[in-house]
Amino acid sequence: MSMILFACVVRVRDGLPLSASTDFYHSQDFLECRRRLKTLALRLARYPGRGSAEGLDFSIHFSSSRDVACMAICSRQCPAAMAFCFLETLWWEFTASYDTTCIGLASRPYAFLEFDSVIQKVKWHFNYVSSTQMESSLEKIQEELKFQPPVVLTLEDTDVANGVMNGHPQMHLEPAPNFRMEPVTALGILSLILNIMCAALNLIRGIHLAEHSLQVAHEEIGNILAFLIPFVACIFQDPGRLVLLVGPNLMACF
Repeated sequence: MSMILFACVVRVRDGLPLSASTDFYHSQDFLECRRRLKTLALRLARYPGRGSAEGLDFSIHFSSSRDVACMAICSRQCPAAMAFCFLETLWWEFTASYDTTCIGLASRPYAFLEFDSVIQKVKWHFNYVSSTQMESSLEKIQEELKFQPPVVLTLEDTDVANGVMNGHPQMHLEPAPNFRMEPVTALGILSLILNIMCAALNLIRGIHLAEHSLQVAHEEIGNILAFLIPFVACIFQDPGRLVLLVGPNLMACF
């Protein structure tokens, strides 16, 4: 059985998946591990460098540098040095194929899915081929791991705990309360009609006086305001019911 089962490349700052291997395993444990890998990808900025999250049957290994991280799901039998050597090789292949600008401007998931062919080739090489060059690379990685051990997590650390995910409290959205207006009673309709009639009469009188404002003394301006102010007061006396009937009644008045 292959030791390296799945690999992907993600952007560190936001966990955006850039590419991934397209071979799938359908066991429930593997699918659960994939789900936790996605959660961990969103938190990679917390764990610069190398790290591992170990479960019962599978392990997640990741290696990040600059804004690119490579992640892999491996069987528990896969040596850590082999997993990190694979991830480092994958990282070099990806950064040699795509420059920093392209990576930074990527806006949709799996924007570089064509890189899957390279992932498959490197994965197959590490799973089934043994060479002197690979052994030399493994020894180099083993020495690095001795001096700088990877961050060790458990798969439970990558999941939601105590209502907190990715270091941020979960937000529970509740539906807004549904407010319903009470139906307008007959007395309310009558009151509204009378208010509108009074307002219309005051408005007509105020306009009539305003048309002759140039021919009257300044003290007559007070008479104009005496009609316009009650008009405004009538309009705002019952704004809730006004919305229902003001349109038709104004048209009727004029």
